[in-house]
Amino acid sequence: MRLSIAVGLLALLSAISPAAAAPLGIVAAENFYGDIARQIGGGDVMVTSILSNPDQDPHEFEASPSTARAFATARIVIYNGAGYDPWAARLSSVPAAVPRDIVVVARLVHKTAADNPHLWYDPGTMPRLARHLALLLERLDPAHRSDYARNLASFQQSLAPLDDEIATLRGKYSGTRVTATEPVFGYMAAALGLDMRNPDFQLAIMNDTEPSAAAIAGIETDLKTRAVKLLIYNNQTSIALTRRVRMIAVAAGVPVVGVSETEPLGKDYQEWMRSQLDAVGRALAR
Repeated sequence: MRLSIAVGLLALLSAISPAAAAPLGIVAAENFYGDIARQIGGGDVMVTSILSNPDQDPHEFEASPSTARAFATARIVIYNGAGYDPWAARLSSVPAAVPRDIVVVARLVHKTAADNPHLWYDPGTMPRLARHLALLLERLDPAHRSDYARNLASFQQSLAPLDDEIATLRGKYSGTRVTATEPVFGYMAAALGLDMRNPDFQLAIMNDTEPSAAAIAGIETDLKTRAVKLLIYNNQTSIALTRRVRMIAVAAGVPVVGVSETEPLGKDYQEWMRSQLDAVGRALAR
């Protein structure tokens, strides 16, 4: 009898050993952060991304009970911060069913609500997030430490072509005047050395307020006179005024490049950024 009990206990301990532990649950408010968590965590994590539909305006999102449950039961929560996703900040402040670590990307890169919140377009953001997640996962799941370190190294290596393209475009087009309907691409435009015009118009559209007459006249004049070589257009938050601006650009022969606030389905972060940089390069080459 005692031998049977001992064998049974040994089997139970084997079943709950670290190697057989369930994947760590991660919830990301935005799917591009969920993608980075997946690339670093690999098969040792289970990632749920809340905002994942490229056709959805992220500013109109309202959290559902299922979203609240996901936040309450996740071991790691990742959200943007800097005022971009206040619903995620509220859900993260609710007491959780399990201990959890909350990663606010804005804090990692020392940004506040006064800054441009589109942090994922800054080439420095994702490497910093990846390193932070690797260290966090190693602490929470030391049995798979080598996996996380290997995944981090692979991720960092995968960014090299992206960094090369940024450097190439900067060398060709630094100082080129461009404009945009919103500051979505702002950090990347700065990395490329582009001279971004009409910031007042962009901020008003981002904050869902009416741009001043002077701001509207400024961007329309820049486009009509071809004082700018490119219009960067937010595909996800199109309104009548921004559609009018786009039409003016097309009529004047100014190239238009669409960008988005959600990672497209079927692409990882690296592919998404590369595709947009390719589009910018083709447009400026015209």
